[in-house]
Amino acid sequence: MSMIPSFFGNNRRGGSSFFDPFSLDVWDPFKDFPSSSSFSRENSAIVNARVDWRETPDAHVFKADLPGMKKEEVKVEIEDDSVLKISGERHVEKEDKNDTWHRVERSSGQFTRKFRLPENVKMDQVKAAMENGVLTVTVPKAEMKKPDVKSIQISG
Repeated sequence: MSMIPSFFGNNRRGGSSFFDPFSLDVWDPFKDFPSSSSFSRENSAIVNARVDWRETPDAHVFKADLPGMKKEEVKVEIEDDSVLKISGERHVEKEDKNDTWHRVERSSGQFTRKFRLPENVKMDQVKAAMENGVLTVTVPKAEMKKPDVKSIQISG
């Protein structure tokens, strides 16, 4: 694992990486560096939920890995008719005084991811589904109206 933070993200499909102008994510220059705090990188996995965004001819499809979370713990919202917001919270397990904890690596806490959507989407038809810890949000695209072209006869 490289200790150098990536400015442009990783594209695991082998293509070139690019800047995503629609994303509202804030780059954290320290996220890949080891931390001595109790809130380590392992525990922040759910806080920094990983999301894939792909565009098909008919829709924008977002897939978020939310392992161990229930759909009741996750919210999908549209803000200002242009921003998709995915958020949620996983609570820490209740401690039993008779238990002895040897290691705590499962993440807990809140997360929020926001994505600015393009103008050609149907905001009133957004759908979300969660299965096996993967949230899928589908934002259908509106049909782009083709410009009317009128030929003008040239006199002369």
